[in-house]
Amino acid sequence: MSLLHEYLFQAVWLGWAAYWFISSFSASAPKRVQDRSSRRLHRLELLLAYALLTFPELGVGWLGLRIMPRTEALYWSGAAMLVLGMGFAVWARVHLGEYWSGHVTLKPGHRLIRTGPYALARHPIYTGLLLALIGSAVAVDEYRGVLAVIIAAQAFVRKLRLEERWLTEEFGAEYDKYRMEVKALVPGIVRRPSPRVPGLRGLIRAGRSPGSRRSR
Repeated sequence: MSLLHEYLFQAVWLGWAAYWFISSFSASAPKRVQDRSSRRLHRLELLLAYALLTFPELGVGWLGLRIMPRTEALYWSGAAMLVLGMGFAVWARVHLGEYWSGHVTLKPGHRLIRTGPYALARHPIYTGLLLALIGSAVAVDEYRGVLAVIIAAQAFVRKLRLEERWLTEEFGAEYDKYRMEVKALVPGIVRRPSPRVPGLRGLIRAGRSPGSRRSR
């Protein structure tokens, strides 16, 4: 195995961690912040996921079993997903600007961002990181990678739910509308509300059928 194969994923993840840490110093002060125990649990889960993906020694028993034949195409497919996911997460981080934080927070004068990557997904940073984790797991090609993705995914979902609750409290109907139009994690076309035409079932429930009039 070449040095590129051995250290590419570690270098990308460590570079992302360094950027995330350095950029945290430019974030504005919050008016509301996630409690410390919850923040610690989130970090521990992500560290465990990273360790499972990085250290082959943790592939004990079934965790070290190969999922499918390992090939160059499989490795580079994972690498492409890693780079694409990281790029999407960094784009979302830069676009969010002063409102970004490594924790769940609300900032003074907080605005609801709906442009850029936030027009594609409500939580694009998590989307990008999950794609990067899946790419890493594809390259590892062992069940420890699957476990790592599951651990990280449930950590992001738990954090996402807290963010959704706080944002709904802060923005009310504006955020409810955003939730209706844009998916949480899977990027997609923004759904525009449109007038609904009642179908056959709706007409029947209303006591009418096409081509007939309600008797009086």
